[in-house]
Amino acid sequence: MIHIIGGGLAGSEAAWQAASLGVPVTLSEMRPVRPTAVHKTDRLAELVCSNSFRGDKLDNAVGLLKEEMRRLGSLVLSAADQARVPAGAALAVDRDRFSEAVTRAIASHPHITLRREEVPSLPRVDGPLIIATGPLTSDALSREIAALVGAEHLYFYDAISPIVLAESIDLSKVFRASRWGRSLRRAVDAPSSTEGAACGTDDGEGDYLNCPFTADEYRVFYDALMSAEKAALHEFDSPKFFEGCLPIEVMAARGVDTLRFGPMKPVGLADPRTGHEPYAVVQLRQDNLAGDHFSLVGFQTQMKWGEQARVLRLIPGLGNAEFVRFGMIHRNTYINGPTVLRETWQVRGRDDLFFAGQISGVEGYVESAASGLIAGRNAAARVLGRPLSVPPRTTAIGALAFYVSHANPAHYQPTNITFGIIAALPHAAGARRARGARRATKKANRNIALAERALADLDAWMNPTGSQETVSTT
Repeated sequence: MIHIIGGGLAGSEAAWQAASLGVPVTLSEMRPVRPTAVHKTDRLAELVCSNSFRGDKLDNAVGLLKEEMRRLGSLVLSAADQARVPAGAALAVDRDRFSEAVTRAIASHPHITLRREEVPSLPRVDGPLIIATGPLTSDALSREIAALVGAEHLYFYDAISPIVLAESIDLSKVFRASRWGRSLRRAVDAPSSTEGAACGTDDGEGDYLNCPFTADEYRVFYDALMSAEKAALHEFDSPKFFEGCLPIEVMAARGVDTLRFGPMKPVGLADPRTGHEPYAVVQLRQDNLAGDHFSLVGFQTQMKWGEQARVLRLIPGLGNAEFVRFGMIHRNTYINGPTVLRETWQVRGRDDLFFAGQISGVEGYVESAASGLIAGRNAAARVLGRPLSVPPRTTAIGALAFYVSHANPAHYQPTNITFGIIAALPHAAGARRARGARRATKKANRNIALAERALADLDAWMNPTGSQETVSTT
């Protein structure tokens, strides 16, 4: 029997993977017995921040990670593909349909027992225990985890983007387009393959609503943003934010044009009414299949709610916007992975204990689910008496496991998957291993070569007759 605490992306994926190998699983989720400040439902794998799983093409690292997870039978990716909404070359989902699909799959699996209960302390159980309590782990359990690993929790602040009602958007002031005309439409019945994951089609319309600014409109917006009142942080914390999810006001404080080179960059978005790129732009992404909710892309914010209404209605097209959800800020916690974890996601010196998800020090929906995938498979292997293993470092999922367990602990911070942490191609052999591809001299070619090698190596690792990179548990 495997016990898992936490029914988020990592915990749900871990439970599915272990149960799919025939091992009984008990999954404990505290909602709705004890709600959190940011969750709205009692469903498993609820997405509380963006509805985007980011890029879905093989020329970016998270697209590669998704394809690896699809090949490994990921529940999270299967549910996300089923709940897909238009989002250009990214994978974005109807968050309600996504969490409903995950909850239904977990609740109906014959090898999974779902318990709605808070686990305030580490239980004494027979068999492996996976802690996947996420960034909002309760104070009591956080203290016990900190005592267990022998180090104080690190922390960073995370912020959530606002969502507006579609019918309140002034469509006469916005235009529909995807950046560079890229629009990804994966057919529902299309097979998961290298070609299918790498390629998208442009339907000529685009997946985003774009709110264009003139230089004067941008300056008015910037000044209002800089003067807006912000939500207070915990008085005992210094304001440390994750660089990949900065509030817009933190970015804006770095310079008047910072937003124009970040979430408000107009590059690749020509306004069809003028034929030119606007001075700046805010993109709105469809947030559900019904198309009646749109989220502000990259607009995480710590402004107070009244200030959000005032400032964000200065965005062209949002003058009369009705907010389905305002942005908010919350505190995340994570352990210092390199001092605590092995590549198998086991705790050093405690073979029966695993961490998975954001609490382990990965950042992002896909990365969290990926850690749960490997933790669940390895916990099951321990029950079944099989060797524990991880894919090789040449794969995205293997590189993520290596980073979490081998990064410099003195400067450890949560990470998204990047090509930079995947083992580099050999200088001369890389092209040969990438199915005869030409030598990767450009970044895009190099990334595709890395992706093709990764998928080939993953397939070899999954093949029971082939060699696997096995990690010792001693």
